[in-house]
Amino acid sequence: MTKLKETMSNVDTAWLQMDRPVNLMMISSFMTFKGPVDFERVLMTVERRLLTFDRFRQRVIPPRMPFGNYTWEIDPHFDIRAHVHRIALPAPGDKAALQNLMSDITSTPLDRSRPLWQFSVVEGYEDGWVLAGRLHHAIADGIALMRVLLSMTDMSADAPLPAQLDSTPSGKRRGIIHRVTAPATSLARATAGMADTVLHQSLETFRNPGRLIDLAKVGADNAATLAKMALRLPDPQTLYKGELGIMKRTAWSSPVRLSDVKQIGRALGGTVNDVMMTAVAGALRRYLIDRDQEIDGFNIRALVPVNLRPLDAPLELGNRFGLIFPTLPISAEGLHERFLETRHHMTDIKNSPEAVVAYGVLYALGMTPLDIEGVFLDFFGSKSSLVLTNVPGPQFQLYLAGSPMSEIMAWVPQSGGLGMGISILSYNGGVMVGVTTDAHLVPDPEKIIDNVAAEFADLQQLAAA
Repeated sequence: MTKLKETMSNVDTAWLQMDRPVNLMMISSFMTFKGPVDFERVLMTVERRLLTFDRFRQRVIPPRMPFGNYTWEIDPHFDIRAHVHRIALPAPGDKAALQNLMSDITSTPLDRSRPLWQFSVVEGYEDGWVLAGRLHHAIADGIALMRVLLSMTDMSADAPLPAQLDSTPSGKRRGIIHRVTAPATSLARATAGMADTVLHQSLETFRNPGRLIDLAKVGADNAATLAKMALRLPDPQTLYKGELGIMKRTAWSSPVRLSDVKQIGRALGGTVNDVMMTAVAGALRRYLIDRDQEIDGFNIRALVPVNLRPLDAPLELGNRFGLIFPTLPISAEGLHERFLETRHHMTDIKNSPEAVVAYGVLYALGMTPLDIEGVFLDFFGSKSSLVLTNVPGPQFQLYLAGSPMSEIMAWVPQSGGLGMGISILSYNGGVMVGVTTDAHLVPDPEKIIDNVAAEFADLQQLAAA
């Protein structure tokens, strides 16, 4: 039943109020498709699949009294066409043109007087079209919104649309939604594979997130771990950190075959995640060296969001995640050495209680006053240089409004004053890497993408040796 008005949770309010002109709290995404677009069918698909969630018809109402609560209220003037636009990609309609468009979309704030989301149906991209989106983090975290995006897709081109709003999907449709969105639900894989050991060892903890608070509060070992996290020195000052500007830049790779990534991992004695993290670390290292940045003797850390939802949780919105801080060994000169160090750091993360404690701390802070949570995010943000996400998508062909989907990419916002986000996303047998940067700090993220490709080629050679 539709709720005309509901109070916004503390953690969702925190994300709303963390919006800054130089760092918008939006999740940006795009999906590319082959062939011509049927705009009216796309519009109907969004309307009948996305609007099953009341949040996408609700606008934010500020508190009328000091210290009051923000509320979600149904927008009385809601019009789907105000949120789904039809635009043409400027000539020549190539990848560079789409990257420029996505950079503009990522830099533009949402209209606070309307529900906090927008899609653009972009025509004229190569031999097809693009669905570009931006959704505010106050609606939901990245994992939940990825599942929402995928829930709009079908497993065949001729799948019928429901005759009306799909508020109660049929059993068959629920099965399709589960199969399409299941990979993004996995706690272990959705956090770059860093929590899989913790998951298997502490499954009951994750089925009941409330236990995480207890883990963060009691026990000398956990107290020591929390102190270690708090006392960790800030990340070194590199080109990746500094004063932020309004404009952002985006770039992404062509897909590499997931089977090739797995083969490299097997040959070198690591995982898919070890391989991709090594490639990212090497790419960031090359970028700094090419710009005469001194990197000897220090490494940098990534801030990785971690899903807190139970594995069998239904598709729902809101923010429920923690944070972990894996090290990227950019000071390691040799490729094999860098791979071994990356694998070592990933193993430490998997086997350390730090991950569990971090989950509990952020879960507890979601129920604290907003200023405390903001201080927490800024404080821990200083201990990293970028946000990194690794989300596995379905490994089979998907369709939207009858068009086959070729690629999908999404970026979460860079909270805590960070100026870079890197996403690793797999779909239909391919793996892509996307980068979004503050244009003031890194004006050419495509160079980092080129470096990722070079590092991956070197890893293939190393694996074949």
